[in-house]
Amino acid sequence: MGIIQIELFATLDLVGQSPGRPNEDPDDFPFGGWQAPVIDDVTGSQIAAAYEDTDALLLGRRTYDIFADYWPHQEGGQDNSIATLFNRVPKYVASRGRPDLGWAGSTQLGPDLPAAVREIRERHDKVCVVGSLNLVQTLLHERLADTLDLWLHPLVLGAGKKVFDGGEVPAGLTLLGPPEASPHGVVHLRYGIGTTPPRTGDMTAPDRGAAPRS
Repeated sequence: MGIIQIELFATLDLVGQSPGRPNEDPDDFPFGGWQAPVIDDVTGSQIAAAYEDTDALLLGRRTYDIFADYWPHQEGGQDNSIATLFNRVPKYVASRGRPDLGWAGSTQLGPDLPAAVREIRERHDKVCVVGSLNLVQTLLHERLADTLDLWLHPLVLGAGKKVFDGGEVPAGLTLLGPPEASPHGVVHLRYGIGTTPPRTGDMTAPDRGAAPRS
């Protein structure tokens, strides 16, 4: 069985909406493209490394439309490994509508999304979910996500759709490697997503009173 890995870019107040371009999201969001001024080569290398060995993409409808409008027109090769990857691997689209699936290798998932994602996980080794905040909420709620790459950017927006916005269930996460900071202050965190509720304790107790899980 493969893994479902979520790739998310967020501000310090955990806004994940429309990081790439001003016209990326048609909603009334004034900060589209907030990531562009603070990304640097270090963060770019981290992102490329996170996609290594990916053999499928799982995308929400809006993110798919954005990607399908951009990536097929980008040249691949050594200088643009992400374009090569995205254009080569299968793309699975979670949508209740009828998306244009003109991007080569694209397939729309059926109405039973959790069952479809479980089937994809059986078929592939590493499925990456990029952006797709509505889809992420479903994956978190159904406990279908295994790992999370989160890039925190040194910005506070005060508006926009959040990374955790209603789908999350209480769970502990495990840091899979040391945090990595870029020269522009972007911090990369990689977590394994647990399936058990967080433990509680008492900071006044000598051992902080970590309560056993019931």
